[in-house]
Amino acid sequence: MSFDTLERRLRSSLTGEVLRNEPMARHTTYRIGGPAKLFITCDTVADLAEAVHLCDEQGVERVTVGKGSNLLIADTGYPGAIITLGEEFRTHRVRGSEIETGAACILARVVRDACSHGLGGMEFAVGIPGTVGGAISMNAGTGDTWIGSVASWVTVYLPGEGLTRIHGDEIAWAYRASGLPAGAVVVETMLQLAETDRGTIRSVMDASLERRKRTQPLGAPSAGSVFRNPPGDSAGRLIESAGLKGTRLGGARISMVHANFIVNEGCARAADVLGLVRKVQMTVKDTHGIQLTPEIKLLGTFEDA
Repeated sequence: MSFDTLERRLRSSLTGEVLRNEPMARHTTYRIGGPAKLFITCDTVADLAEAVHLCDEQGVERVTVGKGSNLLIADTGYPGAIITLGEEFRTHRVRGSEIETGAACILARVVRDACSHGLGGMEFAVGIPGTVGGAISMNAGTGDTWIGSVASWVTVYLPGEGLTRIHGDEIAWAYRASGLPAGAVVVETMLQLAETDRGTIRSVMDASLERRKRTQPLGAPSAGSVFRNPPGDSAGRLIESAGLKGTRLGGARISMVHANFIVNEGCARAADVLGLVRKVQMTVKDTHGIQLTPEIKLLGTFEDA
């Protein structure tokens, strides 16, 4: 397999951009990550199908990402192809009480437009970073309200099969999981909302944003909550009670605002963040007998992963 050959074929076939050795620190909310061997922007479904086909044909490892709001990419980078969705997937439109949205649309824009059209049901998502596709893939939300609850249908691209539309009630939504088929790439979804007084929506959103500002380190680069909450408890509470709040390793630190956030204080490496993740898991296990499960996804090679 030759990356030169793959890059050349991708450039001649796709309308989107193809970059070689692209620093992934530019594409994650952590602002951390070494270079991806190839960084491919697919502007159309045809681009996506061709990029997946060519990578698989050449035996190149690939992964699809959104805005990198839930990723920790190794300092050495990613040795394969990172695929991201572009222009055709960045639009959304309101249809009565529904919003049809591409997977690459920024979730915050959908939340804002739902409010401006007097459509309730997305208030829980205010302040959640990333794209609609990423939110669907991980069933983003709060402890008791998830985006899966308002997804009427989801269209995914399945390698070797093409586009498939799955109705929301056919998806096994769970806490931080969508149950979509393995390898599926979310390309579009329909959100079923409800006509609601704009003032009521705005009041709920303002209260939620104010709470986030008080309880989360919104000003520092992070990937949001690092660990899933175990049943009946809070990961943040467990970490704080284990005496780890404020613990620093290199340029990374367990936030003093919320212990379930690890922030980049400006010069953190992926190894620093992962070191804190491992320390938290070990200490909480020893202190409380609970094994915390990370929400963040690792890409690339980590020495102790």
